[in-house]
Amino acid sequence: MRRLLILGGLSAFGPLSIDMYLPALPRMAGDFQASDTTVQLTLTAFVVGLAVGQIIAGPLSDSFGRRPPLLVGLGLYIAGSVAAAASPGVELLIAARSVQALGAAAGIVIARAAVRDLYTGTAMTKFFSLLLLVNGLAPILAPVLGGQLLTFTSWRGVFVVLTGFGALLLGAVAFALPEPLPVERRHPARLGGVLRTYGRLLTDRTFLGYALTAGLNFAALFAYISGSSFALQDVYRLSPQEYSVVFGLNGVGIVLAGQLNGWLVGRLPERTLLRAGLTVSTISGLITLAAAVLRLPLPALLIPLLLMVSCIGIISPNASSLALAGHARTAGSASALLGVLQFAIGGIATPLVGLGGSGTAVPMTATMAGFGVLALLSFATLTVSPSRRDSRSAAGRR
Repeated sequence: MRRLLILGGLSAFGPLSIDMYLPALPRMAGDFQASDTTVQLTLTAFVVGLAVGQIIAGPLSDSFGRRPPLLVGLGLYIAGSVAAAASPGVELLIAARSVQALGAAAGIVIARAAVRDLYTGTAMTKFFSLLLLVNGLAPILAPVLGGQLLTFTSWRGVFVVLTGFGALLLGAVAFALPEPLPVERRHPARLGGVLRTYGRLLTDRTFLGYALTAGLNFAALFAYISGSSFALQDVYRLSPQEYSVVFGLNGVGIVLAGQLNGWLVGRLPERTLLRAGLTVSTISGLITLAAAVLRLPLPALLIPLLLMVSCIGIISPNASSLALAGHARTAGSASALLGVLQFAIGGIATPLVGLGGSGTAVPMTATMAGFGVLALLSFATLTVSPSRRDSRSAAGRR
C-alpha cells in the first residue's frame, strides 16, 4: 500500500499539475490581458518540459538508481511551483511551468520504471491498473479542488497548493521509498550508450507500435484537457464549479475502467483488452464530434465524452505493459521514451484545438476524434502480438 500510494502520487504529477488550474484558465487570460491561445501555451510549455525531462531522467535513473534523480526532480518541481505562484506576467509563468514540468517528469518516468523493476507480465499490468486507482484521483479531485480554491483565492493559490503537494512527496520519497533498482542492474549513462539505447527502442517495432498507440490516444485526451474548460464554460455556459464536477466525473470513469481492466487482466490477453478500449474510444470520439457539429444538447456531448475519456483506464495500463515488457534492463530509458512520445504528441493537440477559435466545441472534438482514429490505426498496423513476436524470434534462432 505504501508503494502504491507513493508511486501513484508520483505518476499523478502530470494530471494534477495540469487539471487543478484548468478552471482558472479563462480568469488567467483576463488577469494577464492575454488571448486564450497565449494562456494555453502554459499547458504546451508544461507538456514540452515533461518530454524533455523524461529524456534526461530515464537514462540517469538506469545509471544512478531511481532515488537520486527523483529527489532532484522533486526539488525542481517545488521551485517551479513557487515561481509560478509569484509570476507577474504570462511569459514568466510559461517559463516557471517549464521548470515545474522538468521536475514532474522525473516523478512520472521513474514511477513507471520502478513498476517494471518490481513486476513482470500480468502482475505488471495489474499494478499499472492499481496505479490508476490512485492516479485517477488526480483528474477527479484536481479540478474540483481548483474550482473551489477559486471561490476564495486567485489562480496563484492553486500553485501554492501544488508546492505543498511536491513537498509532501519529497518527504515520502526521502523517508519511505526504498531503492527499487539493484546496483548490479545499473549501467553507465554515457551519451553514446544512451543514444544507442534510444536507437534500438525506436527501431523495435513492438515497442514503437505500442508507444505510438499510447501517445496518439493521450493526444486525444490532451485535446480534451486543453480545450474543455473553454468549450464547456464559454460555449455551454458552465460555471467553474460545474465544469470541475463534469471533469471529475470523467476522472471517475477512468478509475472505474482501470479497475475493470485490472479484474479482466489474466482472464483476457492484454492485447485483446487494448483493442477493445481503442475501438470504444474511437467510436465515442466520432459521436462526440457529431454532437458538437450538430449543436446537440449538452448531455449528447457529455455521454460519449465520458466513454472516450474512461477508456484511458483500459488503454494506458495495457499499452504501457506491452511496450515495457521486453526492456527490463533499460526500463528507465524505455519508460522515458514512452512518456516522451505521449507528451510530445499530446503537445501537438493544444495548438490544434486553439486554431479553431472560440465559440464552438468542434475544434476540440475534431482533434479528439482524429487522434483516436490514428491511435486505432497505429495499433492495427504497427503492433505485433506476443505470440507472433515469439514465433518470429524462434524462427530467427533456427
